Amino acid sequence: MKQHVFIIGSKGIPAQYGGFESFLEKLTEYRKSEDICYHISRRVVDIETELDEKKSFMYHGARCFNVKALPIGPAKAISYDIQSLQHCLAYIKTKKISHPIVYILACRIGPVMAGFKHQIEKLGGTLYVNPDGHEWKRGKWSAPVRRYWKISERLMVKEADLLICDSKSIEKYIQSDYEKYHPKTTFIAYGAETCPSKLADNSDEFTQWCEKNQIRAGEYYLVVGRFVPENNYETMITEFIKSDTKKDFVLVTGVDNEKFMEQLQEKTAFRSDKRIKFVGTVYNQELLKKIREQAFGYFHGHEVGGTNPSLLEALGTTRLNLLLDVGFNREVGEDGALYWTKEPGNLANLIHQADNMAIEDMNRLEKLAKERIEKWYSWEYIVAEYENVFLRGKEK
Repeated sequence: MKQHVFIIGSKGIPAQYGGFESFLEKLTEYRKSEDICYHISRRVVDIETELDEKKSFMYHGARCFNVKALPIGPAKAISYDIQSLQHCLAYIKTKKISHPIVYILACRIGPVMAGFKHQIEKLGGTLYVNPDGHEWKRGKWSAPVRRYWKISERLMVKEADLLICDSKSIEKYIQSDYEKYHPKTTFIAYGAETCPSKLADNSDEFTQWCEKNQIRAGEYYLVVGRFVPENNYETMITEFIKSDTKKDFVLVTGVDNEKFMEQLQEKTAFRSDKRIKFVGTVYNQELLKKIREQAFGYFHGHEVGGTNPSLLEALGTTRLNLLLDVGFNREVGEDGALYWTKEPGNLANLIHQADNMAIEDMNRLEKLAKERIEKWYSWEYIVAEYENVFLRGKEK
């Protein structure tokens, strides 16, 4: 008998967005077991125009079903999750599916979870939750929204039969903060690849990108990530300006927060330093991989969340990685990276150290980083871990 797994909480596949979407892309692409049937929600703005009213389709062997997102501002994601879950329960009931697993990505719908959990149990199903990172700590949210996130997280943890944490630090936090609920947890990280870009070093795509942005291959530090305060752009820019490096600082990010951009300018005056280059987003994944490969070094300033996809991708492709010294990043990078703190002068000094590092030391760090990704974070390994967890649910 097949194990049906219903996954909600992402924007869906084919992946066009961030971490959860890429995870589902790889979960289905690298699937080995024929005993698992995936059902994945896909958020659409207008079903009629996007897929000609087609409500479901097959992709990578997974059944993907469309859910029209209601235009209700910040609550849109909450409404989408609720609608997706309602669809799953109706489908399970209609098709008389035995022992389904409902896997919810992120903790947005805690206040209504108890009622849904009761329905899942009545249908003979189990509830799995990925708590994601510390969403309630993110600076982009107002105080009331952060309080909602924390309450919602607590209620999701309370109802979950299993919490799949993509970071050991997150797993430890769940076990500690919610000890009274005796949460059952397991650790399965996010994945990455170490295979080189399909583009040659002198490919038109890469050389044109360099020329457009006045960048020289191997002569820039790089960061790729969301343009939000908790990724420590202010610290990285301030310290880079202090440094005496002749290299550029290339920021691949969507600058969709003009207020934050102007705050950065006021605090750092970065526009007066020609080495600092905001180059926008890069959606061509092979080009982005080549940009990572050709960077001299990579900065990672994330301090909120679990195993960060951009960090894994950097460790798998970029020669030298300079990471903010927090538990999440240490857990992933271990001895394959250099670490910096937010103490004034710390990162600037590390940049000087990196600029003058011996080739053999750089080679050693690169080797350790890639070995770590290949052993513990390859998609083959991560997908196998997920399939083991899902198939154990079938045995219950």
